[in-house]
Amino acid sequence: MKKITESDSLYDGLEKMSVKKLLASINTEDKTVAHSVEKTIPQIEKLVNIAVDKVSSGGRLFYVGAGTSGRLAIVDASECPPTFGVPHSLVIGLIAGGDSAIRKAVEFAEDNVDLGWLDLLKYNVNSNDVVIGVAASGTTPYVFGALRNCQENNIITGCIVCNSASPVASVSNYPVEVIVGPEFVTGSTRMKSGTAQKLILNMISTSLMIKLNRVKGNKMVDMQLSNNKLLERGVKMIRKKLNIDKKTAQKLLDKFGSVRTAIDNYNE
Repeated sequence: MKKITESDSLYDGLEKMSVKKLLASINTEDKTVAHSVEKTIPQIEKLVNIAVDKVSSGGRLFYVGAGTSGRLAIVDASECPPTFGVPHSLVIGLIAGGDSAIRKAVEFAEDNVDLGWLDLLKYNVNSNDVVIGVAASGTTPYVFGALRNCQENNIITGCIVCNSASPVASVSNYPVEVIVGPEFVTGSTRMKSGTAQKLILNMISTSLMIKLNRVKGNKMVDMQLSNNKLLERGVKMIRKKLNIDKKTAQKLLDKFGSVRTAIDNYNE
């Protein structure tokens, strides 16, 4: 396979550029990412549909990654409970090297081909679940080994990779190959590749949660009311939906503890 993610940047002499030129050049490259993601929508659709089927039937969604890819996956998984009110056990992000690798790289953790599967086994992963490998290169042993073992155990797999015909894609039932081209800084996949992966992760989790009825209209009616900003948003949502005053909306939210329950139990 050709590693486009390792191809030479289209730019050179970066250290000689002005700050303005650096920023403009990075932005020029970033503008191409959404178009690259758009081309993969048919692949993403297939992956989301199977995830909806599995999770609706009691399964879970796992993300498995290393480095930047793993961190992005963990961010997406960790935002599902507060945003959509689902349990932390529904969408789970795993990173090579464990939680300490979120802040500080754990050397060579991603090179262990057995570790990803062992991490999944800690959660009793099974054929009801869906496991998505996130790896820009598509070659990360931690991710490859996890998905290969999943397939051997009849567990549905998907992936988000940034090279074509990669090993990780070869062990994915539903591969998403988003090709963003050379990075601005050669090989720095935290840039365009990471941006593309983040966009796709957003699309997967948001679409999944909507299909799980965790959004009503366009509102996060099941969000966790964990700070004043969200409490104010909840009151506003109730007021708008029920056409009532702020004081009444606040009382409803205080009583029922969630926007959805407050709306569903309102009696004029």
